[in-house]
Amino acid sequence: MADPQGFMSTPREEWPRRAPGERVRDWHEVYVPGALLPLAGRQAGRCMDCGIPFCHDACPLGNLIPDWNVLVSRDDWRAASERLHATNNFPEFTGRLCPAPCETGCVLAINQPAVTIKNVECAIADKAWEEGFLPPRPPDRLTGRTVAVIGSGPAGLAAAQQLTRAGHTVAVYERADRLGGLMRYGIPAFKMEKHRLDRRIGQMRAEGTVFRPSTEIGRDVDAAALRARHDAVLITTGAAAWRELDVPGRELAGVHQAMEYLPLANRVCEGDLEVSPLSAAGKHVVIVGGGDTGADCLGTAVREGPASVTQLDIYGRPGAHRDQGAEPWPTYPKVYRLSVAHEEAEHLRSAPEAEADARLFAASALRLAGDAEGHVRSVCLVGVDAARRPVPGTERTLPADLVLLALGFSGPDRGDGLIDRLGLAVDPRGTIARDEDFETNVPGVFAAGDAARGQSLIVWAIAEGRAVAAAVDRRLTGGDTRLPAPIGPSDRPLTA
Repeated sequence: MADPQGFMSTPREEWPRRAPGERVRDWHEVYVPGALLPLAGRQAGRCMDCGIPFCHDACPLGNLIPDWNVLVSRDDWRAASERLHATNNFPEFTGRLCPAPCETGCVLAINQPAVTIKNVECAIADKAWEEGFLPPRPPDRLTGRTVAVIGSGPAGLAAAQQLTRAGHTVAVYERADRLGGLMRYGIPAFKMEKHRLDRRIGQMRAEGTVFRPSTEIGRDVDAAALRARHDAVLITTGAAAWRELDVPGRELAGVHQAMEYLPLANRVCEGDLEVSPLSAAGKHVVIVGGGDTGADCLGTAVREGPASVTQLDIYGRPGAHRDQGAEPWPTYPKVYRLSVAHEEAEHLRSAPEAEADARLFAASALRLAGDAEGHVRSVCLVGVDAARRPVPGTERTLPADLVLLALGFSGPDRGDGLIDRLGLAVDPRGTIARDEDFETNVPGVFAAGDAARGQSLIVWAIAEGRAVAAAVDRRLTGGDTRLPAPIGPSDRPLTA
């Protein structure tokens, strides 16, 4: 423990954000540049170095959080980086994109504000890049074994890096024109600028991983031929099958899925487009869905300059504090959280009819109405009770020129035919079935990440990538591996 009284003497301080009115005028990350490092040492000193660090169990990666907190408080950034990267391939991603279940599992969080674990993690990762602590780590020798990874999201990239460093020859196939999966085209740049992704991919290329973007298995490469020419195939295509809104008016023009809308905005940031063809500029926007994807749509729409933007959340507004009876510590609680996008919308008063920030809680879309040309013009919604049943007398109408559906994802996209071409079995949820070694019903074909687990968090995707790499390595080396396996395919987050 760096400071035995740090958790009592030092208050929690988070990485400050730029003023909402300033940051909505650009697509840069929302935090004040250079303001994190001065805080990190003091905040790391709040760590109690618990005898049983529940933050370890709350994070599927098993991050050595007390270890690197002590090292940061001592200003030993190199050693802190070594501890951090021992369990996480991409901490600069998780430090920006993960909702930090480790913090709700922090022992200090029982009765005080938790340690700012996520901020300290991000500080270590950024410092490691700045100081040159992360040179490429190519293997000393090659095994002569080859692995094809289909999909370049966090699970695929983590598995590819682990397997490359183990000496296998790895090729990553990505059907999009750029690498990164949802981190590239789903996550807005204001949450994570893409040069951070490019930098990691550059490191992986220098280590020997081969990348093949703009390559769709089944269209550009025959699936059976791919399986035949590799010793193992790993499917990490994510959960791209979006859920639909089954209400009258869904067919109207101007109603789009979130993952039709967000990639276009990201392409504007990449320089591919001058203006998104689905821009929210000057439009009344309604977002159906109260999760992180809906918040990403909200932050994107606010930057495009809408006439108004409102988000519908079918759940009631949660309380400000953990319900100890229903969600006891250290489970991840459902509490009222103000994301950067909601903070911006509240500051700019972008949703004049919302009850809090930009959200209408306990609200469900009943039907969509359009004009004579077949374009959506309004959303009729109704209040719902805790069982999601309509409450009589609560119908109301919102103007809407653009409706975005952010209702989550049910499993891998079956439209490309990959699952059928390889003859893979799926489970009742629609995700790829696998055994306790992450192997599918087809020998030598493995599955990991959201394609097999279902929609989840980035830390679970990276943990799956690391674990499946160990399983593949065992298969290729005859039963032994030195790669870590932080989770099994049936592990799930702790719940009450």
